[in-house]
Amino acid sequence: MTARLDAPGRPGLCSTFCRELREPLAGTAVVADGWVLVEQSGPWGAKAPTQSHLDPDFGGAIDEACKKADVRFGLIRSPGRHPDAVERSHQVYVASTAPGRTWLLGGVVADPLELNDLDLEAVGRGDRDAVVDSLSALSAVDEPVMLVCTNGKRDECCALLGRPLVAALSAVAPGRVWEANHLGGHRFAPTATLLPAGTMHGQLSVKTAVAVLEAGARGETVLTGLRGRSTWTKRGQAAEIAVRQLIGELALDALRVVGEDLGTVTVAHRDGRCWNVPVTSAPADPPRPESCGKEPFAMSILHAGTPVPGDVR
Repeated sequence: MTARLDAPGRPGLCSTFCRELREPLAGTAVVADGWVLVEQSGPWGAKAPTQSHLDPDFGGAIDEACKKADVRFGLIRSPGRHPDAVERSHQVYVASTAPGRTWLLGGVVADPLELNDLDLEAVGRGDRDAVVDSLSALSAVDEPVMLVCTNGKRDECCALLGRPLVAALSAVAPGRVWEANHLGGHRFAPTATLLPAGTMHGQLSVKTAVAVLEAGARGETVLTGLRGRSTWTKRGQAAEIAVRQLIGELALDALRVVGEDLGTVTVAHRDGRCWNVPVTSAPADPPRPESCGKEPFAMSILHAGTPVPGDVR
């Protein structure tokens, strides 16, 4: 199935600058040990947790609580039209992203305020049993789900490029693709996150997005457009991707970031092999806008060098 994703080269968009300058995507994913998502229909503002039909006091409080637990909070909604007010239950997803503790829970709550009972510290440390004990509406979800950023109030690129993508994907994988309020990296639009792995992807087409979904179901990832796995630091993300590209490794849990030093990240394979990866940061040349409407600046861009084999672990 194909769909037209308009204007990746439209002048003035931050994503156009990014594509034309061939900015590297590796090491640009958000950093989070876990994810908490709640369905909220209706319009979203630029800061959706406090600018939507979600109670703003609750939205602000749980967003802050998630940050303290190293967990990412976000809003999701079904693809399509979004009425201002819909009386309905709310889909919830909770994910842990670390290898060996990678899981996805889902359920339905009558009121998002029920998430006040959720043990966020348990989400952050990947303790699935404790999370279920804290919110009984949750149960295991066997298939991965994809979040596509579509919030035009946050950035124009996410609406122009994200919405056609999510509409096409929803026909291919109904019930497994959701609009998301903010995933970071607008300039890489259309962007998506696959849960529970926490892999983040940019400059997607329908073909590559379907490939990401299919690979996720096999416990694998796709290297094209891979921004990183949110469980690692940004330097760790860049290093892990460099090793994947070197050896062609696609299995999600085959690699772990096991150490970071000044300028070097150590990545280990589950078979015992190990690599030291030089990761440097340099100002962007030329400067470019971080998102639409902002002035260009010399943002820091990570570069991973050639991985060097290290001692077998």
